Amino acid sequence: MSDADRQRWDARHGAVGAAGAAGAMPPDALRGREHLLPGGGRALDVACGRGGVAVWLAGRGFAVDAVDVSEVGLAAGAALAADAGAAGRVRWWAHDLDAGLPQGCAGPYDVVVCQRFREPALYPLLAGLLAPGGLLVVTVLSEVDEGPGPFRAAAGELLAAFGGLAVVDHRERDGEASLLARRG
Repeated sequence: MSDADRQRWDARHGAVGAAGAAGAMPPDALRGREHLLPGGGRALDVACGRGGVAVWLAGRGFAVDAVDVSEVGLAAGAALAADAGAAGRVRWWAHDLDAGLPQGCAGPYDVVVCQRFREPALYPLLAGLLAPGGLLVVTVLSEVDEGPGPFRAAAGELLAAFGGLAVVDHRERDGEASLLARRG
């Protein structure tokens, strides 16, 4: 990722005031299906942004590694975790995901979340970090019902990329694709 991209994300996160920031929340693909979440363990939140999902996972008993390129977003996440009493359950990693994951983010993880960040080169790594029975939660922009774009997944991309996992749910519509899958 270029410095310009990092600065753009820092500016974007910095422009969101505390009043406009979302709080702790489940990943989009898991909403209404929270019962699929394991009872605890380790979790990885890839491209965590302002940390809402990481803090939500920490509130459910997970020790969370949260990774993002934006230090401004990570600072907002750390503040959210502190306010929620979860500061000690989340490790915040400033890292360019175009270079993979930080070395300290080694699996296995009971939950791996990647929401609104698409980097197909990371797909095998994300699947490989799952513990047996671990849950993968991925949501990306999609060409389905929207048309092509540089950040949009082609139809069927997630199913093809994570075919070695047991698919729990897969949806593609309205410009979004999501996948819930478990490692056998």
